[in-house]
Amino acid sequence: MSDTRIPTTVPAGPGTAPPAAGHGATAASAPGAAPSLLTPVGLLTVLLGAALPMIDFFIVNVALPTIDRDLDAGPAMLEMVVAGYGVAYAMLLVLGGRLGDMAGRRRLFLWGLAAFGVTSLACGLAPDAWTLVAARVAQGAAAALMLPQVLATIQATTTGAHRARAVSLYGGTAGISSAVGQVLGGLLVSADLAGTGWRAVFLVNVPIAAAAWLLALRTVPETRSPHPARVDGPGTALLAAALISLLLPLTEGRAAGWPLWSWVLLAAFPFAAVAFVVVERRAERTGRAPLVPPSLLRIPSVRSGLTMIVPFSVGFGGFMFVVAVALQDGLRYGPLAAGLSLVPLCVMFFLASLAGPRLVGRFGRRVVLAGSVIQAAGLVALALTVHGGWPGVSVAGLAPSMAILGLGQGLVLPVLMRVVLSELPMAQAGVGGGVMVTTQQSGLALGVATLGTLFLSVAPSTGIRDALLAALLTQLVIVLGTTALGFRLPRTLR
Repeated sequence: MSDTRIPTTVPAGPGTAPPAAGHGATAASAPGAAPSLLTPVGLLTVLLGAALPMIDFFIVNVALPTIDRDLDAGPAMLEMVVAGYGVAYAMLLVLGGRLGDMAGRRRLFLWGLAAFGVTSLACGLAPDAWTLVAARVAQGAAAALMLPQVLATIQATTTGAHRARAVSLYGGTAGISSAVGQVLGGLLVSADLAGTGWRAVFLVNVPIAAAAWLLALRTVPETRSPHPARVDGPGTALLAAALISLLLPLTEGRAAGWPLWSWVLLAAFPFAAVAFVVVERRAERTGRAPLVPPSLLRIPSVRSGLTMIVPFSVGFGGFMFVVAVALQDGLRYGPLAAGLSLVPLCVMFFLASLAGPRLVGRFGRRVVLAGSVIQAAGLVALALTVHGGWPGVSVAGLAPSMAILGLGQGLVLPVLMRVVLSELPMAQAGVGGGVMVTTQQSGLALGVATLGTLFLSVAPSTGIRDALLAALLTQLVIVLGTTALGFRLPRTLR
């Protein structure tokens, strides 16, 4: 990487601190860079903004049976409630990062927060299933506008140890938000606040988004790319086509009975993906600004980090879905008990993510390798617990294996995010963050589609216990594959 430095912040007014280190600067290579521009309260604010869309991806899972009864939705419509949000979210994340680079990241963060609050209110007040689906699509779009600004702001306003800790906290937030979403969803549905039932899982976002908006207005500095580029229309359209043709049939096909349209879309996916790559390479070669610059994937840290994030996210997304279904349908846990069973995982994930910066500085890539091995041990422990104790496994009985899983996962995901961002040019912080989170979200959706389909297909013939064991074994294979990929990471992680 070049040592050329590019300003990464655009001062918001007199007295603004100097810009952070630019192109090629990392936590380890910029000892003389400017101090952090992002205060602890500002960091907490952007992390809260990051947590909201991540939690909302999972919080609806435990509320689906109640939504079905209240709105007479039916299985296919319930799938749309989940898929509409996820597809819009993944499809627009990269565009959201590009818009933040152009127009200002705090400005887009504020607009995204406001839109997320409004669309959450629309979800909570939806009178019928179709209105809820439409509001969920809009909510996913709002999340895609907001989330890429978080990593881009952290990259542009922190340096050195400040950046390392902030990225680790972001990684911890990304990991535990999925589990917290299901815990919170179970609590809200069980509490039935003021008779709101399932609507509370959406309405709770409104005051939180309002508070975060007010905090962001005062504590988050404005940053933008010093060389803003126009939106890549053809690239945006082709990326949307590729993601829709892959994620929509995988999330909706089973519920709809795998109709012809689902197979047509899956067949179209490789053509849309290849066309996207060709168009982006041509745009960069001719000096235009592609939506996803192919040169990003030539950066070793970006390429190796994303290569590991894909299988990790597939396994994690599938695990969260399968466990939520198995605990409620197999062990007859209520929504609250099913959510509480994930608390040990949440706690250990967060503690591991906090320890990440110090461990990486001392042990390098061995932290990722150790985390993958610990995660594999947790899966084996959980499988033995299920095999030996079914159907009398208690929440306390699940706690040890869940804690081991959370420890391993917390040592992997935050570190991989740091790897992806370690050599990313600051001028491309927004688009780079968008690419990373799109990869993560697409992996989560693929995990639900693959491991979820395996579980739901096997359960009727073998029973829920054996279907759960089959899904855990499949995830164990994925984790071992991730461990092997870890040897491709540089020995020393900056």
